[in-house]
Order: sequence, then structure tokens, then C-alpha cells
Amino acid sequence: MAASQDDKIPLISHLEEMKTRLIRSLIALGVGFFISWAFKERLLKIIVNPVAGILPKESFLIFTSPPEAFITYLKISFFTGLVLAAPYMFLQLWKFVSPGLYDHEKRHVIPFMFFSGLLFLSGVFFCYFFVLPLAFEFFIGFTTDFLRPLFSLKEYLSLSLLLLFMFGLSFELPVFIFFLAKVGLVDSAFLRKHRRYAILLIFILAAVLTPPDVLSQILMAVPLMGLYELSILLAKFARRKKEKRESQENDSDD
Repeated sequence: MAASQDDKIPLISHLEEMKTRLIRSLIALGVGFFISWAFKERLLKIIVNPVAGILPKESFLIFTSPPEAFITYLKISFFTGLVLAAPYMFLQLWKFVSPGLYDHEKRHVIPFMFFSGLLFLSGVFFCYFFVLPLAFEFFIGFTTDFLRPLFSLKEYLSLSLLLLFMFGLSFELPVFIFFLAKVGLVDSAFLRKHRRYAILLIFILAAVLTPPDVLSQILMAVPLMGLYELSILLAKFARRKKEKRESQENDSDD
């Protein structure tokens, strides 16, 4: 059956609103990019700071192709601009989806976004202040009389950004498990029963997401095991909240 004219009008309206929100988000990203570009040298110093104090004397980062330094500044400015624009972009996303949500769903979305952002930043800061210095100190430890570290700027940036992103993503584990508990797919008893399998999966995940050295894998696996234990408590809390809400709904039906 062909859609009626009245059905097409809301669809067109939603598409127009989505286009507007997307354009505003891209403009915010552009503004964030140009602000970051103005401080590109300072941002580069911040990013290389974890390895700056570890390198032997008279060692430095190099670039091996003419456009490499320029492309590096572009990458740094883009990712920093994305971080700066993220709150506004999430606001645009929220304004687009919120009219179609129920009141109880709206109450859950804002804490979900807040704690997701907080845990992601916690993972990034943990990686920046603890993992990167220890990991690069481990790598530089293989220096000998005839082996000297000479890091490429491109390779250092790629590895550092990958680790920062992966640690930020892995720290989302409690939010992910809390969501599964809210929809009834897991509970605290299930998580405790399968703890050993979870630990095995955590070490496999750490081996996949980090460089092929034991130190980086342990530095990711240990916090994840702690976050898994926290997830058990959150799943228990989510279960109690769900049972309380269902009990209230049953009482109201009676």
C-alpha cells in the first residue's frame, strides 16, 4: 500500500530536522578543529609527554615523509576538536531523539550519557598517565650499545591514539553490563557464576586490543577485572530497581 500524503509530511519533517542537527554538529566540529589547530604545537607536546621523559638523551621523534608532520597536526586537531564539540553534538542528538521517548526513558538517557562519558574519560586518563609511560619504558628497555630508539611521529601517534581509544572503550564495561541487566539478559548471580570465563575473555580482549607485550595486556586486564566486579554490584542494583518498578506497576493495576 502506498504511503498517504499525511504520512509523508512527518517523515519529511524528521529528515529536515535530522539534516539541521547534522549540519549544526558538523559546524561545531569545524569550530573545534580550528580552535585545536591554533594550539596544535601545545597539543602535540601534551600527547608526546608520556614518552618525553623516558627517551634517552639526544633522542627525539622524527617524521620520515614531507607531509607526515602536517598530517599529524591535522589528526591531532581533528580528534581534539571532536572532543571539544562532543557535548554540543550529543545535545543535538538528544534534541532529535527525545521527543520520541517516554518520560521514564528520558530519565535513564541522561545518567547513561553522563556515566558513559565519565568512564570513557577515566579510561583515557588511566592510559595516558599510567599505561603509556610504562609501556614505552618497557619498549625502550631493549636499548643496547648498538640499538637506539628513534620513534617515528606517525607510529607513536597511531599507537598512542589507539591505546587511548581502546582503554576508554574498555572502561565502558560497567555501563554495558548495567544495560544488559536492565533489560533482563544478565543478573548478578549469572555474572558471579561465570566470573572465571569473564576473566579469560578479559585477558583475550586485552591481548587483542593492546600491543603484543605482556605489560600492556596486564595493565588493561587488571582494571577490567575490577570493573567487572563493579558491574556485578550494578547488575544487582539494576535488578532491584526493575523488581521495584514491576511491583509498583502491579499494585497500580490492582
